[in-house]
Amino acid sequence: MKWYNVLSAPIAWLYGFAVFIRNLLYKTQLLHSHRVSVPTICVGNLAVGGTGKTPFVEYLIRMLGKDYKVAVLSRGYRRKTHGFVLADNTSTAFTIGDEPMQIHYKFPHIPVAVCADRIYGIRRLQTLHPEIQVILLDDAFQYRRLTCGFYILLTAYDNLYIDDHFLPMGHLRDSRLECSRASAIVVTKCPPTMTPIQQRIVDTKLHLPAFQQLAFSSIDYPAVPQNQRILLVTGIANPEYLFSHICKVCPSAQLMSFGDHHVFTNKELQKIDTVAANFDVVLTTEKDYMRFLALPLPETLSAKLSPLPITIQVMDDSNLERQLRQYINESLHLEK
Repeated sequence: MKWYNVLSAPIAWLYGFAVFIRNLLYKTQLLHSHRVSVPTICVGNLAVGGTGKTPFVEYLIRMLGKDYKVAVLSRGYRRKTHGFVLADNTSTAFTIGDEPMQIHYKFPHIPVAVCADRIYGIRRLQTLHPEIQVILLDDAFQYRRLTCGFYILLTAYDNLYIDDHFLPMGHLRDSRLECSRASAIVVTKCPPTMTPIQQRIVDTKLHLPAFQQLAFSSIDYPAVPQNQRILLVTGIANPEYLFSHICKVCPSAQLMSFGDHHVFTNKELQKIDTVAANFDVVLTTEKDYMRFLALPLPETLSAKLSPLPITIQVMDDSNLERQLRQYINESLHLEK
């Protein structure tokens, strides 16, 4: 065992014990969990970051938004405001958070709100937009005060929760046993050419009960500018996926990586601008771009900066879509 694991193992055990006690209190109803009248779909994970929750929420908006009045509720991580905030044309990454801002920027026609108290946030959304038929909750799997109607648990193909460990030994912030609360489990960041045998291996490893839907998804990257010198600037949990994709087209590409949800200082912006002088294009993720838009960028950096949008492709998603629509339709029928 490496020295780091020797030091971190006791902390991970203590953390895991605290998580176990918290979940036990909810399971025995010593801590109460509330239900709401509107259909709620939670997209979450057991790990800290890096599974693609926000792109998956966008995927659900595209899937369900054609037939239902959809809204999105998030906590608004690292925003500079408090309480309930409904996104509007004055919103920035600092007022609602970078991920909700990304969704609002791409889907301005649907209500997007942030609130640390998800129950209050849902009720406020229902008051302001009584036409809402379904609410998507971004990263609320650990918010046990609310019982959602449908849980979608994401886990990355190269770091399945079944192989992971509690923080700080691994990336888990919740127990692997909590996967049982999920209605569906989606393995994200799979190879686009994933074979049925590879899917079967994962299926066998996760060993899900019959009631849980298992799906596989991959990331669809857009075309990268060719014959240009590319600088990639990120503030996300795992930039390696995106950087390796860019390097396939531009082997000389360079990466400037910062921590997840990083807020760039003026000094850092000047440094990025200095490095960018040696490149033709500065690419960044959509989430990072939302934070850049809220900052006073040097003109030379602003002229070169472009977001690189990604989309989620779910392999054979008919079963997942059928299950989601069945849940929504049954819920709406029960309310009438």
